[in-house]
Amino acid sequence: MTVNAMFHPISLFIGLRYLRGRSGDRFSRFVSFISTAGITIGVMSLITVLSVMNGFEAQLKGRILGVLPQAVITHSDNSPVSTLEPPSFLQQFPNQTTPVPIVRSEAVVQSHKNLSAALMIGISPESDDPIGYRLVSGSLENLKAGEYRVLLGHSLARTLDVTVGDKVRLMLTSASQYTPLGRIPSQRMFTVAGLYSTGSDVDSQLVVTHLEDSAKLMRYKADQATGWRLFFEDPFVVSTLSQQAMPEPWSWSDWRDQRGELFQAVKMEKNMMGLMLGLIIGVAAFNIISALIMVVMEKQSEVAILKTQGMTDRQVLMIFMVQGASSGALGAIIGGVLGVAFASHLNQILESFGVALFNVGGSLPVLINWQQIIIVVIAAVLLSLVATLFPSYRASMVKPAEALRYE
Repeated sequence: MTVNAMFHPISLFIGLRYLRGRSGDRFSRFVSFISTAGITIGVMSLITVLSVMNGFEAQLKGRILGVLPQAVITHSDNSPVSTLEPPSFLQQFPNQTTPVPIVRSEAVVQSHKNLSAALMIGISPESDDPIGYRLVSGSLENLKAGEYRVLLGHSLARTLDVTVGDKVRLMLTSASQYTPLGRIPSQRMFTVAGLYSTGSDVDSQLVVTHLEDSAKLMRYKADQATGWRLFFEDPFVVSTLSQQAMPEPWSWSDWRDQRGELFQAVKMEKNMMGLMLGLIIGVAAFNIISALIMVVMEKQSEVAILKTQGMTDRQVLMIFMVQGASSGALGAIIGGVLGVAFASHLNQILESFGVALFNVGGSLPVLINWQQIIIVVIAAVLLSLVATLFPSYRASMVKPAEALRYE
């Protein structure tokens, strides 16, 4: 009776037996344990770091891109557009809210004590603009046409030393005019009607006014604006949508013109952290090679006996691939579970150790991406499987006569 007849999945059975090892072979078991532990720690660290980086990216996306114009459709020659009805071609962009007119321009804001550069946008309070959800004082309803009121970020208000009810002067160089005294920017006194806070540098750069008031400041007609503003469920889709051809005379601009470098830096940092921690997983996976080579040298006589009983080279190859891959899979799965648990309770763990990452409250943003975790675990298992190929091949090439010569 052959070995195959006694136990059908013979390679799997023997491979798992070798994975457990004999009780007296402590050194081989220790090397195998270190390999598994290395993969576990690497996968856990990678999942934790990626979850935190995902959290930071999502937080930036919500705080910055949720307030700034995500995309604006304007005339190619920068001439004002009609606000009576949005262009029909805007309906081809998926997952967007209803387009709304917007007036925007670079501006200088001056108070009685200081001045600062800013980006002015004019909105319609009836459009349910997302800035309304960031207000800490005042409301969008305070922006009334003809009353020249403005919303400021709390950082900009602190710089200008103003609060709700104070006056500030808005000056637009893009709407300047020539006079006998020289070129004078379009300017007007505005009343601070509210303060908002996004928790980002937008608070020191953006001022919001009523659409009609900003249009008058830009010297537009009553039914004109700078362009049409678009919001999307995922602001990152602009990289794909911007490649679509615009009909004449329209042109496309989006948030990447102002914040593209920031998100590119976050993405690059996430990729570099993933690469470095991935190399740790790679080193741990290739430790399996040394562990398997030791097992192969130790099991030469047993392999020779199995071959004399009818086991093929392919089955011997599978024995050691099962042993190495099982070690990697075990480490990857345990690392994935521990990584998710550690990332989910990261702030509580840091707090229990007395680690304060922020001076005034706050916590690390954590966003667990399950698709990302599955990819990390599968990649670690595949890397472990690749690491088993060479020692498994060496084992399959054992000659029974040579291995049993001195037995």
